[in-house]
Amino acid sequence: MSSENKKVAVIGLGSMGMGIAQSLLRDGFKVIGCDVNADALARFRQAGGATAGRPSDIDPDCQIVVCVVVSAVQAEDVLFGPEGIAATLQSGALFIACSTVSPDFAVHTAERLASQGVLYLDAPISGGAVKAAAGKLSIMASGSAQAFAKAKGVTDAIAEKLYRVGEEVGQGSSMKMINQLLAGVHIATAAEAMALATKVGLNAGMVYEVISNSAGNSWMFENRVPHILAGDYKPHSAISIFLKDLGIVLSTANSQRFPVPLAAAAHQLFTMAASAGMADWDDAAVVKVYERLSDITLP
Repeated sequence: MSSENKKVAVIGLGSMGMGIAQSLLRDGFKVIGCDVNADALARFRQAGGATAGRPSDIDPDCQIVVCVVVSAVQAEDVLFGPEGIAATLQSGALFIACSTVSPDFAVHTAERLASQGVLYLDAPISGGAVKAAAGKLSIMASGSAQAFAKAKGVTDAIAEKLYRVGEEVGQGSSMKMINQLLAGVHIATAAEAMALATKVGLNAGMVYEVISNSAGNSWMFENRVPHILAGDYKPHSAISIFLKDLGIVLSTANSQRFPVPLAAAAHQLFTMAASAGMADWDDAAVVKVYERLSDITLP
């Protein structure tokens, strides 16, 4: 990789973005971290990175920008807001969009950047904070061959698996949408199962052990139920995230006149949890809805 491509900006130093930025540092990149959180910027400076308080403060000669913000609203602001980076991106630069957004948003954003000669890689990520920190994410990406070629050093550093979903922007976001449909439904059903198990008098720890080694298991069951057993809802991935992501599923399905009854039911469960004041709790806290609706007592 040329020396100019060894300078990378990472916008959004949350649990995933921080891991991505640190993985790039380990791989020899000069990394500029950008976040509104002063503590995150301080932690990244301690790790050896450079920082910028606003996207517009990022060096104009930075040719690759990795965006790891939470939502389309934030991504729009990062790019085109009053302090956005789009105005300073040079022709030939690459914007790697890792946020979970609707396919339509990805397409329209790519078109706006293309008008100024900026490449766009539609590259949602999966794997959580642990895999982000280890540089072992899964990326489901779509975009031009030129965008993939320019991104190669970055994707090699941060991902264990890069899936080239297609050449059209929006296909990567569509794939992530399908992943989030499954993930959200699996979390909701895991919570429902654990609540019913408690109601009928089963030992919750035994339920986890048995199901984790049986056909009813899922990655989300295995990963989230320990949060329920510990009664620990410090957010790793918050209720609000799946409220947004399942909202993308419902909106896209509605535009296609396609029924998604299971996703809709899961969305309602997350909505109930958010309405009960748990929007910022860990997504496993959807189980608390059942505790409030019945006479069960969870750990």
